[in-house]
Amino acid sequence: MTTHINAKMGDYADTVLLPGDPLRAKYIAENFLEDVVQVNEVRGALGFTGTYKGKRVSVQGSGMGIPSMSIYINELVSAFGVKTIMRVGSFGAMADSIQLGDVVLASAASTDSAVIAQTFGPGIYWSATPDFELLDTAYHTAEQLNIPVKVGNIFAADRFYNDELDMDKLKDYGVIGTEMEAAGLYLLAAKLKFRSLDILTASDHIYRDEALSAKERETSFKDMMEVALETSLKF
Repeated sequence: MTTHINAKMGDYADTVLLPGDPLRAKYIAENFLEDVVQVNEVRGALGFTGTYKGKRVSVQGSGMGIPSMSIYINELVSAFGVKTIMRVGSFGAMADSIQLGDVVLASAASTDSAVIAQTFGPGIYWSATPDFELLDTAYHTAEQLNIPVKVGNIFAADRFYNDELDMDKLKDYGVIGTEMEAAGLYLLAAKLKFRSLDILTASDHIYRDEALSAKERETSFKDMMEVALETSLKF
């Protein structure tokens, strides 16, 4: 048991899927896993463990943003021995080629968060990247499932509402979309030595004023979940 997780050692599987929304964690557990047991409910951050095609998998809600997510990652890895974390969330698309519902694998994560500067100090540019074996496996797993995926640099924003951020410049430099967690996930993975990957679904498009409805989000996110769960079978 930790400050934010009231589980016991062994309650979490080696692989954890990490949506931001605790209710999405509940949805994933109820619709994709078998023999599900709830292992956490502290502060409403729901956590579950079950099986997918016979393999134990856990899913844990982490809240929004790097600070909230970092609490759960630190405790999952340090206290419960988790070895692989795949974030499964939504993002705002920026690239013209991305359509609503597209699945994206974050091969790098830029950010305006202070976490990297606070870790390395001024004058050092540190690039946040996922575990390559996990990324490569997810990409080829999606191919086998006939689920198109795109791979690219995701911007992990420190603020959801930020009129001062120059999105045009980020887009010009090849950033394909924005969310609020990827850079923190990859930074902690480098520090704590676990496998990490950010798998995302485009829920809206920043430049085209498009957004999925609640029903469309529920349906389209199934592709992302299938990629993540099928990838988990190989680790």
